[in-house]
Amino acid sequence: MNIEEAKKISLAEYLQSTGINPCKIQNGNFWYYSPFRNETEPSFKVNPDRNLWYDFGMGKGGNIIAFVLEHQGIDNISQALQIISGKASGIKSDSFSFRPLKSLQSFDEITVHSLTHTALEQYLKERNINLSFAEQECVEVHFSTNGKRYFAIGFENELGGFEIRNKYFQGCLSPKAVTNIKNGKDECCIFEGFIDYLSYLTLKAKHNHEQPDIKKERDYIILNSVANLSKALDIIESYKKVICFLDNDKAGYETYLKISNRCGLNVTDQSGYYRGYKDLNDFLCGKKLLIEKKKSKGFKL
Repeated sequence: MNIEEAKKISLAEYLQSTGINPCKIQNGNFWYYSPFRNETEPSFKVNPDRNLWYDFGMGKGGNIIAFVLEHQGIDNISQALQIISGKASGIKSDSFSFRPLKSLQSFDEITVHSLTHTALEQYLKERNINLSFAEQECVEVHFSTNGKRYFAIGFENELGGFEIRNKYFQGCLSPKAVTNIKNGKDECCIFEGFIDYLSYLTLKAKHNHEQPDIKKERDYIILNSVANLSKALDIIESYKKVICFLDNDKAGYETYLKISNRCGLNVTDQSGYYRGYKDLNDFLCGKKLLIEKKKSKGFKL
């Protein structure tokens, strides 16, 4: 992929493919919580017509290449093109489009069921997720928007809202908040999203042949977006040991640093065990972010 080809890729669709979704649409522009820091008011804008972004907090902007350079903390354009190319194959013109997202605040006819739909189970299988864990931790959410019915995997947060995801869509049924799974332990694992949490349980099950109730070995906090970190810091600080399984990108590292600065020596960063992969689920799926020169030393928990 060359520079001109990269510029033709929809920035909004690229962001969606990396799990970054708009929180509102105004005057034809997509507004996001900044991917570069934690914030409570969206300050990152994408103009889909010009295919450009601008971050008002940083005072920086540009095209898709400029975004990848900034977001990944790199200065090599060839490396940025490689990252974009890796995502481009998963961006389909017939994917769940951004049009329904114009009604993020107008979901209605919401119903919650046990997770049984074959299409959702197939999606989880494609992500190599253990279905028994998904069925225990998630639900199936049906909802309407713009007069059309949709269904997705739902993961409930502390305020009764749901993170929702299917093969073509990722969003939230308000209110948005963190999820704290309490088992009365003094150790806590931190994840950015529930797919990584399910990936952790799946990996633990694979590495523990005795199959005890691994979910109860520790407490868990799923941020449901690094933008929610400020809402979780007081809870995180109460644990004697904090284990971070965050994304291998700039936002993930900055989130780890903020937790470490708050909690000190009680915090460990486990992202090195899946270095070369964007996140824990990509590691589970064997989906490398970049070509590794050295063989992985394996995964330890």
